Amino acid sequence: MSDNAVLRLRTQRLARSTRPFLARGNRVIRCQGCLLPEVNCLCSQIVPQSARSRFCLVMFDTEPMKPSNTGRLIADILPETQAFGWSRTEPDPLLLAAVRNPDYQPLVVFPAAYADAGREVLTTPPVSGKPPLFIMLDGTWTEARKMFRKSPWLDALPVMSLDVSTPSRYTLREAHGAGQHCTAEVAAALLDAGGRSAGG
Repeated sequence: MSDNAVLRLRTQRLARSTRPFLARGNRVIRCQGCLLPEVNCLCSQIVPQSARSRFCLVMFDTEPMKPSNTGRLIADILPETQAFGWSRTEPDPLLLAAVRNPDYQPLVVFPAAYADAGREVLTTPPVSGKPPLFIMLDGTWTEARKMFRKSPWLDALPVMSLDVSTPSRYTLREAHGAGQHCTAEVAAALLDAGGRSAGG
């Protein structure tokens, strides 16, 4: 079984639960590493990679427990990925330290349409200077918007707004609207756009 930041966060969240978490498909016998049905387990096919960029997943309350969450795939493939539970009033000190790490350029990955006037918005990842730290707000679309609006500790950071033109191929969850993609698809697009290698 793999071990990554999302699975560790999942374990912490399950330990705080006062009742069983019953997601859709809860009767399916699942691999506890990838959370796919055991007959579809892909743990043996996951090959960790390295990348110039880093990912920091800020996850809404029960998101790490959902078998349909794709942030776990990012953490499986890129072991440097960090994952934290979201709190409006008490953000994790380790999350704040990651965002303030002077070795990286933190960027909040979110559509530009939601950024306030005057906030810096990038449409392509930086390929020179400090490596990017892509901060991804992981939850349903409604939850992600709430995290974006109610996280004052992110307000001063630039927004990374990537135009992902290919249709989503993820079908475990229904997209809220056209053009929306799962977390792993956005991460792959960011890597393809320039955050993959040591050189860009």
